[in-house]
Amino acid sequence: MWSRVRRAGFVTALALPCSLSAVQSAYAGLGGAPMTPPTDASVSSRTVQPGTSSAAAAQSVMRSASSAASSTSASASYTVRETTFGNGTVVREYLAADGSVFGIAWRGPQMPDLNDLLGSYFPQYVAGVKAVRAARGGARGPVAVDQSSLVVRSGGHMGAFSGQAWLPPALPAGVSGSDIQ
Repeated sequence: MWSRVRRAGFVTALALPCSLSAVQSAYAGLGGAPMTPPTDASVSSRTVQPGTSSAAAAQSVMRSASSAASSTSASASYTVRETTFGNGTVVREYLAADGSVFGIAWRGPQMPDLNDLLGSYFPQYVAGVKAVRAARGGARGPVAVDQSSLVVRSGGHMGAFSGQAWLPPALPAGVSGSDIQ
């Protein structure tokens, strides 16, 4: 006969892989190629000219992901690729003319996998979070990692997460961190 503790541990062990599979992975990396969205996600993109207002950028025509790569030119324009996951979480990738991701923003009911989104910058982010929390005496809350090569701002609560991450040295001319939304 199993004890209640053993039974609860067994049920938890069975449920954990299911709950982890429910968290959708983005398969992207800041500084690298854009994500490969899961099949239940919708993707749209638009080209933005630096210096245009956010309202003007929001009114631009949305293009399919396949045409966005061809519409990116050698000018200072960049592409914003928006992926909406089946769970309602929205991730925006900011792509330079060469197709590399220089910024990412997210919002939604479920936190995206920052390990995937930040790619090779994830260890630097983790170290920055540890430093911020140590300075706060271990207190949790919204996080801002602001370094010369990486900026990440993340916050929210269950059901409403948001954040931005960008690479300051990789920002195209005329683009600032406040453009990553």
